Amino acid sequence: MSQKVFFLFLFVVGFCFSQEEKAKRHYAFDANAYFGSIILHNPDISHLINEHPAGFMLGYNRKTFGEQEWQQGYNYPDLGASFIYHNPNNATLGENYGLYAHFNFYFLKRNLQFRIGQGIAYATNPYDRDTNFRNNAYGSTFLSSTFLMLNYHKERIFRRLGFRAGISLVHYSNANVRAPNTSTNTLALNLGLTYSLSEETPEYIEREKQKVTEPIRYNLAFRTGINESDNVGAGQFPFYIFSGYTDKRLSRKSAIQLGTDVFFSNFLKELIRYQSISFPENNVAADTDFKRVGVFVGHELFINKLSIGTQLGYYVYYPFDFEGRVYNRFSLKRYFGDKVFGVISLKSHGAAAEAVEFGVGVRL
Repeated sequence: MSQKVFFLFLFVVGFCFSQEEKAKRHYAFDANAYFGSIILHNPDISHLINEHPAGFMLGYNRKTFGEQEWQQGYNYPDLGASFIYHNPNNATLGENYGLYAHFNFYFLKRNLQFRIGQGIAYATNPYDRDTNFRNNAYGSTFLSSTFLMLNYHKERIFRRLGFRAGISLVHYSNANVRAPNTSTNTLALNLGLTYSLSEETPEYIEREKQKVTEPIRYNLAFRTGINESDNVGAGQFPFYIFSGYTDKRLSRKSAIQLGTDVFFSNFLKELIRYQSISFPENNVAADTDFKRVGVFVGHELFINKLSIGTQLGYYVYYPFDFEGRVYNRFSLKRYFGDKVFGVISLKSHGAAAEAVEFGVGVRL
């Protein structure tokens, strides 16, 4: 399953980047070393926090100057790719090698840069029942990974060389594709250099801003994937989610959503059976319904053909208690034309991930 995540992610990123206009492009590289600490977000990983992680990040950036209208609205961001080598200095955790797609957003006269990246990491020493049972953080070889960087960023201090320094947060998890999945979060200080490939920086193109208005739109989506309960060895099972929601565009950048989800999560069947037998004091009947129905509100942030979605939901039909009634979802969506979209989502309950969802949908 994780290999499918990897190849699908690379396909989506490659397709999105290839759709940009073929104007003259300007590129820059950056290299950053970092040193930090793993945050104790769960006491179950306290035995894994005994050293300070260190590593390096390499970035490849394509600058934008307003060739497309959307770029001006986001203050001319960069599109790029990153590689991260992460060494937690803990033999149980091993080392991680990650490949990411990222955006750079600029503030304070372009002296402050915020980078957000999403990708796949390879863990060299994941959990193994016989040989590495202490690693309850990483349950699989391939992990979903997200990183954030906030830097003072100054290009061309000396010819094409620049300087950057700031803080980073690197997250590793497989989103319960396979248990265990306690995950890790590393907070670090980073220091690095930039190198611009172009001799000069072009002027930024400014256009007259256009207002976007749309009527209420109706969306249908289907999501699927596999996941496992927190019980190690319980097995991986497919899930199916049917969603219907309305959205209203507020501006060129954003829209609000209101809708409902119907969940068919087969891992709950096994969990219900297991609890009915192993924990009779919980009074869980073996024939308890595993289905759930939720209602949600959400927001969608449009970045050209991509969009970032956030949703907060509440189960109105909830016959079996699993992680509470409130759930949240973070999505990366790619539109193909005006109506059809593909989407990758992370669904969780607070900080406890339940599943990575792969879906398709239509916006009418």
